[in-house]
Amino acid sequence: MTPGDAPASLDQLRGLHLPADAAGAAQGPVVLAIALGFTAALLVGLVRFLRVRRRGTMRRVALRELAAANALPPESRRVAQARLLRRLARTLRGDTAASAQGPEWAATLDGLFATDFFTKGAGRTFADGLYQRDPPAPEIIDAELVRLMQRIGA
Repeated sequence: MTPGDAPASLDQLRGLHLPADAAGAAQGPVVLAIALGFTAALLVGLVRFLRVRRRGTMRRVALRELAAANALPPESRRVAQARLLRRLARTLRGDTAASAQGPEWAATLDGLFATDFFTKGAGRTFADGLYQRDPPAPEIIDAELVRLMQRIGA
């Protein structure tokens, strides 16, 4: 632009604008990238939600079955609790972990619940034998199992 071509007043100036092809070419890929990013974020959120919900469901089922087992007489209660522990081990760790016996079973349960209740505490009943002559007080085992079941997936 030469000084002779310059408008006499500011009212005659034209507003800023992009060239005709610049807006269409850059906008399509940008919008697509934004849409794909948003879709990926939604999918990640959905997967995380479903995983948390699945763990919560397992916890609720375990607590419900434990409550039903706790309503039984003490000897039947231990058997029902032992079956529940085997099912949980099979579900969370697989058949190999659920088929362990004795001290290995106690160590498997301790690893499953991140505790030492089954190797050093009253939970040894589930590894040493359910039909001992002097079993620990049922209330201790029941309360600890409820506490441990509440931590599943947490």
